[in-house]
Amino acid sequence: MSFDSAPINLTHHFLIAMPGLEDESFSRSVVYLCEHSERGALGLIINKPSDITLKGLFDKVDLSLRREDLTQEPVFQGGPVQTERGFVLHEPMLMDKAETDESAYASTMTIPGGLEMTTSKDVLEALSTGAGPRRVLITLGYSSWGEGQLESELAENAWLTVAADLSVIFDTPVSERYDRALSLLGLKAWMLSPEAGHA
Repeated sequence: MSFDSAPINLTHHFLIAMPGLEDESFSRSVVYLCEHSERGALGLIINKPSDITLKGLFDKVDLSLRREDLTQEPVFQGGPVQTERGFVLHEPMLMDKAETDESAYASTMTIPGGLEMTTSKDVLEALSTGAGPRRVLITLGYSSWGEGQLESELAENAWLTVAADLSVIFDTPVSERYDRALSLLGLKAWMLSPEAGHA
């Protein structure tokens, strides 16, 4: 990267897979980027449901789930890294009576733009009692890119990027999330060519 180009920061953006991206994990995927810096990037795929429901996940970790609205929601395949670990994307939950903007959970990354990603079990325990964040998306695994890796994939036209819209994550049916994310750019899937071209 030349010194005159400012580094891009795509935190709180969607990566939308181009048709030419045939990697099994990422084909037709929409990735929500939780973190992007010169050291690399970390995100969660928001449109690849697994065959596990949230109730099934909670049963596996010996917790009941007292949130009827969540029991049949799918657990998502967040990416190919650490697929045995859970990642909870949710609305901010601040400590009660906290003077600071400290999250209510032990291991939480605050994402500039309005979401949090928690990896500690306490968020699941809160959900199991019927409390916790109202809107959640839970994945097993995550997606990551090393230093400069995402930038080179972007240069190769593997991904489109657009500022994240939380309604795509929480209010859009899973099967429509890819098309809905594209529509944020004014695009439809048929407009995209699988061939990378440079004008």
